[in-house]
Amino acid sequence: MLLLVLTVVRAPDAHPGWTAATLGASVALLVAFVGIERRSAAPLLRLGLLRSAALVRANIGAMALTGSFFGFQFITVLYLQELRGWSTVQTGLALMVIGIDSVLAPTLTPKLVERWGNVRVIFGGFLLAAVAYALFLPLGADWTYPMMLPTLILTGLAFALAYGPLTIAATDGVDAGEQGVAGGLLNSSFQFGSALGLALVTAVNVAVTEPGRELAGHRAALVVPVAAALLGAAVTAVGLRRRAPREQEAREAVMV
Repeated sequence: MLLLVLTVVRAPDAHPGWTAATLGASVALLVAFVGIERRSAAPLLRLGLLRSAALVRANIGAMALTGSFFGFQFITVLYLQELRGWSTVQTGLALMVIGIDSVLAPTLTPKLVERWGNVRVIFGGFLLAAVAYALFLPLGADWTYPMMLPTLILTGLAFALAYGPLTIAATDGVDAGEQGVAGGLLNSSFQFGSALGLALVTAVNVAVTEPGRELAGHRAALVVPVAAALLGAAVTAVGLRRRAPREQEAREAVMV
């Protein structure tokens, strides 16, 4: 995973041969890991666990969530500090509103999950994230803070809606003896998603930015969080379609 992230980060400036070599090496290491795990009597990750569609969707969603979340914040910090000349303190105070998720996650999110279920709340979180990042795409050199505020508030709300329910979805239906493995896999996905998201926005920003056109690079890089949030929503929507027939059957059983 580390080699893959390194490949993405250095791709804009590296020789194509170096990029191909490191990409091939990362794939080879992944294949080797799978081979070792399949032969091991006590594997680090039992590959059969990945047959759970809900677990796979949760892990893809985890990567999309943190990749978009931290990628967006990285570009926003570059914009505020390097292009606008804001201080570290000013930037921190401006982004502090995103921390609304720490208040909403233990208060609002559980109520929504109880009312609508994990999958619908996660889906709503990804849709909000996509809207939030899309609102930032027309970023201007003279934007005022009130113009940025809707995106920052929606970003915090979206993270609050998706993060906690993803941790539940990742272990839902998993045997008690493998709950720890499923949780560890999810945490790895959160971390890898963060690194990959940062690598992608950095690569796009570097590739597009030219002297005197820093804003164009920032705008192009912001497409990455939007795309990641939409990917998370699309993957979660598969779970919505599969969940609907089961809920209908349950309602019919209750009526009978």
